[in-house]
Amino acid sequence: MIVRHFLGWVRTAPAGERAEATRALARAYLFSDMSSDDFAATEGALLLLLDDPSPLVREAMAAVFAYTADAPPAIVRALSSDQASVAIPVLEHSPLLLDADLVDIVATGSSDIQCAVARRLALPTPVCAAIAEVGSVDACLTLVDNPDAELAQISLDRIVERFGHIAEVRESLLQSHELPAATRLALVGKLSGALVNFVTQRNWLSAERAEVVASEACERSMVNIAANSPGSDLRALIRHLRETGQLTAALILRALLSGNTDMFEFALVELSGMTEARVAAILHERGGSGLTALLTRAGLPQSTFAAFRAALSATEEIGFIGTVDGAARLRRRMVERVLTSCAQDAVTTEALLTLLRRFEMESAREEARVFCDELVAAQTIGGLDGDDHLIAA
Repeated sequence: MIVRHFLGWVRTAPAGERAEATRALARAYLFSDMSSDDFAATEGALLLLLDDPSPLVREAMAAVFAYTADAPPAIVRALSSDQASVAIPVLEHSPLLLDADLVDIVATGSSDIQCAVARRLALPTPVCAAIAEVGSVDACLTLVDNPDAELAQISLDRIVERFGHIAEVRESLLQSHELPAATRLALVGKLSGALVNFVTQRNWLSAERAEVVASEACERSMVNIAANSPGSDLRALIRHLRETGQLTAALILRALLSGNTDMFEFALVELSGMTEARVAAILHERGGSGLTALLTRAGLPQSTFAAFRAALSATEEIGFIGTVDGAARLRRRMVERVLTSCAQDAVTTEALLTLLRRFEMESAREEARVFCDELVAAQTIGGLDGDDHLIAA
């Protein structure tokens, strides 16, 4: 009887009053002790109200039903497909929506709708994958920032592939997730591409020169990332580099000249197919036919053998104890030793000598930068000590 009067009244009532009455009816559905007939009539009235021309009415219903598992499933699904102001609280909170429902909504919804789904607690992996695949940049940012999202590595990689060129996405990924080395390297590639486009569009550098500078920066980043990666992650990175054609002789030589012997050894293991123990034993010999056979089996150019042999010899003599920046920065003494040795080798190509000269220039500039930083730091400390003496006086 009450529902019958309500339906008669709601046809002519103002939108605001209809919304308040709908809110009360929805709460009565959840919390009132009604007979089965009244319960069915109330649900029927609520279903009818889904067609109300005012979104205020449906928003009021969504505000009540969004947070409970006792809401009518058919009404919740209808509300989830409504306009954004109605659907968002349901999409963000309702426990009645299935993974398949959410995946379909992500595929067809607006950015605001996708963001609402991305904010859900305990967001399952399939829904995360859908957002990573077709979601807007804002939805992917929301997903990355959601600590309860079950975000698989393949979805992270897809977000990097789609939006890694956007600074906010890179920053969010690096701050909120422990990314494997291969993913961090992909972010470096995206950043490099964005910078190339930036400088070429402003005619600061030619496209060719910008590509060269970016390539060199990527190489340095590869070695730096490898130097800070644990063993299993480093192996995965080396495998990724080989599969993507980036594990070149130049990169391997840079790693060795930077003191990153782990990267050098794992690269030879990956390329040669030999065991880590066998590769380590051959490298420990520091030369001879074993090293030549290893480098040949790894597919490295014969013209680089003298450089690798000289670098290994210099590693034994000079070492890397007390060096700056771990095993990521080219060592000037190492590069100079290898350059001198290769310049006297008849097999060495001009291309390799050019590469080593570039390494020499890079290492000299880096050494100068570190030296100047140390001078400034020493001067700052000296100035502070002087101030202390003045205060004491």
